[in-house]
Amino acid sequence: MIEIQNLSKIYKTKNDVVKGVDNVTLSIQKGEIYGIVGYSGAGKSSLLRCINLLERPSTGHLTVDGTDLTSLRGEALRLARLKIGMIFQHFYLISQKTVFENIAFALKAAKIPPKEITKRVESLLEMVGLSDKRNVYPSQLSGGQKQRVAIARALANNPKVLLCDEATSALDPTTTKSILNLLKKINEELDITIVLITHEMNVVKEICHRMAIMQDGRVIEEGAVYKIFSNPKTELAKEFIASVVSFEIPESIVNSCTGPIVKVTFRGKVAGEGVISDTLQQFNLNGNFLHGSIEYIQERPLGIFVMELKGEKNEIQKALDYIEQRDAQVEVLRDGI
Repeated sequence: MIEIQNLSKIYKTKNDVVKGVDNVTLSIQKGEIYGIVGYSGAGKSSLLRCINLLERPSTGHLTVDGTDLTSLRGEALRLARLKIGMIFQHFYLISQKTVFENIAFALKAAKIPPKEITKRVESLLEMVGLSDKRNVYPSQLSGGQKQRVAIARALANNPKVLLCDEATSALDPTTTKSILNLLKKINEELDITIVLITHEMNVVKEICHRMAIMQDGRVIEEGAVYKIFSNPKTELAKEFIASVVSFEIPESIVNSCTGPIVKVTFRGKVAGEGVISDTLQQFNLNGNFLHGSIEYIQERPLGIFVMELKGEKNEIQKALDYIEQRDAQVEVLRDGI
């Protein structure tokens, strides 16, 4: 659906040249929710704005649904953009217009007949759960309701792609969850490809199928969300994941341990099985649990356990080999003292 090839975006200031996006290549499949994660200044918003050519790339190519947008100008580009909806962190609703009029505005701009506009707006209001707010003004809405209006407006022209630029970062956790559920519903029912920019890993964990992590304008890690959560390769990925799946243990507890400290990661259905208890029973070992949790990513369990093992060195190694044979990843955090 979206093919980004060797794309760069350079910003020129009076005294400097800054690369907002640096030679990025990505492939986003039709019907998936794709997350792009990074800290402020990583280039993620610049990349998103290049996808609908709000920012024209300095170099590279961008293809959406088979059309190379970088080759388009004028009316041809305007028509192509109608198939790419976009929502923002701060909603950008027109304060002097009602909810109905805000959504209808996008349809009027596309020169849709009035009768069709009414039917389409009412359908969208029902989808986002705001049929009773038809004649209300933005100032009378909560933040979550404003974002629902913005989503309905973005969907007005039946886009094939929906771009979300920090769409939940101005919302409280409960409202964020409801907006994410709405985006998931839109993705599933309308088969719309969603590209979601965020710095919040909880958002990615909740609804994204695949993701990219950006730093200094470059993509440094990319792949299925579950795979990155269960086996991150870069330090930045590990840092982001630690903000959601934390297994920090007080130093005083670690210092009191005399045996090896190991981290065991279980993927898929094995996360719910009693592998650790089986291991301790089968081998002549004692285990001191320091941390344990099971997270759910796209409804797939991911188990992470940190424990101290006490016993003979050869028995400990046999136990770790046994755990790895059960489709688990073992990492020795500290050898025994």
